[in-house]
Amino acid sequence: MSSRTVNRIAVLLGGPSAEREVSLVSGRECAVALREEGFEVVEIDAGDDLATRLLDVQPDVVFNALHGRWGEDGCVQGMLEWLNLPYTHSGVLASALAMDKDRSKRTFANANLPIAKSILVDRVAASNAHPMDPPYVVKPNNEGSSAGVYLIDKGANSPAKLSEDMPDVVMVEEFIRGRELTVAVMDGKALTVTDILTTGWYDYDAKYVEGGSTHVVPAELPADIFAACLDIAERAHKALGCKGVSRADFRWDDERGIDGLVLLEVNTQPGMTPTSLAPEQAAHCGMTFGKFCRWLVEDASCAR
Repeated sequence: MSSRTVNRIAVLLGGPSAEREVSLVSGRECAVALREEGFEVVEIDAGDDLATRLLDVQPDVVFNALHGRWGEDGCVQGMLEWLNLPYTHSGVLASALAMDKDRSKRTFANANLPIAKSILVDRVAASNAHPMDPPYVVKPNNEGSSAGVYLIDKGANSPAKLSEDMPDVVMVEEFIRGRELTVAVMDGKALTVTDILTTGWYDYDAKYVEGGSTHVVPAELPADIFAACLDIAERAHKALGCKGVSRADFRWDDERGIDGLVLLEVNTQPGMTPTSLAPEQAAHCGMTFGKFCRWLVEDASCAR
């Protein structure tokens, strides 16, 4: 933690990515919480003039509440370092690695972490023929929040007709049946495990539409699975070089025991509303949403 005095905070929100609406909600909630903590807060919708606006505001810390490409993939992080502005969450390299699903999975494999089999495929080819035996998932290699995710069920006669909004190259990943689990890591230490209950696929609506999912915190799991989730999340955070808070997402096939636990990805900038997964885990550990946001501000630095 830095000993500097922090008065003015610029909260970055919105931006041009597919996750703009989610970021607007996260950023506004964080801005409210930080004002209640006594900070002067300036909200900045990140556009082409972001660098100019930051130079005008001259914040002590930049609270990065952006999601998706440009805000979460190392681009904004690099600009903030160029401007010598302390900022929250992970730095350039960790952000870029985590956003690129294929490269992050290679990093996890090198750290002996359990991952699902996957390949990168041309979007048109994936629309014309099954790239692997169903069931499998098709998703952008560099987006989050379940934006543009297709689930091809077992026994499907034909592949999904992918939207032209999808990138030219997509990730095709084997589908792991079972439960959706997640672990927030704060300052390198796992908080707890959440079991995410939903009636279907954990897609964008399940994540962000009211009533789309139910969170069980802490998850009711066998002790070895619970402990493995915490351990893998911490190791994944370290392997990517994450800072501040990250969130590791898992699938667990309970019929296969420990062999059915698979790390899907790490999110370097988890959703930040009071009911989002990471703040919810922090609350379980006794930290209010305001204190959680304050901790991120106090943890901020420039060279991350």
